[in-house]
Amino acid sequence: MASLVLTDSTQLTYDSQHLEPSAVSQHQRSHGATVGLIIQTLGTIGIIFLKGKINKVHVGSLSACYFAKRGHQVDLFEYRDDIRLSEHVRGRTINLTMSSRARAALRKVGLEEVFVNQHGIPLEGRMIHGTNCTRRISPYDPRSKQCIYSVCRNYLNEILLTATEKYKNVTLHFNHKLVSADLERGKLNFQRSTGHGTSQPEMVSKASDLVVGADGAFSTVRMLLMKRPGFDYSQRYIEHGYLELCIPPTEDGEFAMEQNYLHIWPRGTFMMIALPNQDRSWTVTLFMPLKQFRDLDTEAALLYFFGVHFPDAIPLIGEGKLVADFFAGRPCSLVSIKCHPYHVGDKAVIIGDAAHAMGFEDCLILDQLMDIHGDDLSVVLREFSQIRNEDAEAICDLAMYNYIEMRDLVNRRSYYIRKKLDELLFQLFPNLWMPLYPSVTFTNMSYRSCQANKHWQDQVRRVVVCTDLRNTLYVLNSSAPKLPL
Repeated sequence: MASLVLTDSTQLTYDSQHLEPSAVSQHQRSHGATVGLIIQTLGTIGIIFLKGKINKVHVGSLSACYFAKRGHQVDLFEYRDDIRLSEHVRGRTINLTMSSRARAALRKVGLEEVFVNQHGIPLEGRMIHGTNCTRRISPYDPRSKQCIYSVCRNYLNEILLTATEKYKNVTLHFNHKLVSADLERGKLNFQRSTGHGTSQPEMVSKASDLVVGADGAFSTVRMLLMKRPGFDYSQRYIEHGYLELCIPPTEDGEFAMEQNYLHIWPRGTFMMIALPNQDRSWTVTLFMPLKQFRDLDTEAALLYFFGVHFPDAIPLIGEGKLVADFFAGRPCSLVSIKCHPYHVGDKAVIIGDAAHAMGFEDCLILDQLMDIHGDDLSVVLREFSQIRNEDAEAICDLAMYNYIEMRDLVNRRSYYIRKKLDELLFQLFPNLWMPLYPSVTFTNMSYRSCQANKHWQDQVRRVVVCTDLRNTLYVLNSSAPKLPL
């Protein structure tokens, strides 16, 4: 029910599928919508998938694999041309971080090892950069040494499309724009173009047993749901935006920084992060209030700003490249989207960014519900809406907290003390005390359970401040919630 605003590991919006930043940008509106998946067969469910933007992760492709694996006939509609035949925009690599949740979703369809072993760069923790060019490491999981993975979105999208294409019961439809639909009847109308802009678009109609809208943060399917009575929707822009920059490889073709960390430059009200790419470049993202972006309107102002706040980044990016990249783009807005319910009877459902930005895990949970309820879609979709709505509320709050933690709290002594206490208690009581980040990133705990666990731990820490260790251990043992690991 909520769009994930900012996260570390991905479920994907800037990938979450999780907690280091995830963002939905305003410029995505202009790109149109794609449709996810229509499943149609004799005797089984027919499904239509409506897919998202070229620079977004293809949740529709992964979900199509899940339904195809069950034997259903799947039609996957994409607004654009086949991305495998397209040149990447401006040659830039857009990447994301992948958590254990996303890996679990890929594992179910046999794709985890491809990404982890061939296209993933392990990230062991955060490398925090100070204004005086110092660096310090903050590991994600000091106890069991688990990590997240930096993965190129381009590779991810291409591999998912190719995997979908291998199923004989899947048909891919490119250059199809959804223009109208009767979701109650499972009927959709598309404009099909040649992609060359020379001929009139052709109207195409399709009917199915189930429509799955994985068509992004500005979803056309969700807009249709908004016209129905009883559908709740809200969106909220925050005052911060983001702009992407790039650190190129060194002259000898190597990484310019330690590659097994997510690098962060936290500066209170703003921050910069960098994720490694397979080509040994770094995708750098600057997050800060939109007014600050507007104030940096000259080359001199930009270089002075970086010299004060990110001095060690200037030689890594290069002055000329920094100026060129900064003024070549414009900051994108961040928006939080909330809606409910996610389904229409047994005929349609929205997943991923269209609903709340937890796309890969959506695929896994839908599949698990079908294991329980079979093809009774009225029950499956109703339970999916209920379960994911509760989790989306929680992850939206947790993601915003994580954004504040990354840009500000990590520089505070109180945060350092709290983190060390968390690590100690996790070592002593691994089945009792699960810190927030590992619970979100390395377990399958529901997000609402992660949030409830955080609230309980906050209370315990307050007790630690006010009492001695003996009483604290008593409180731990007597009041701890059971962790659904």
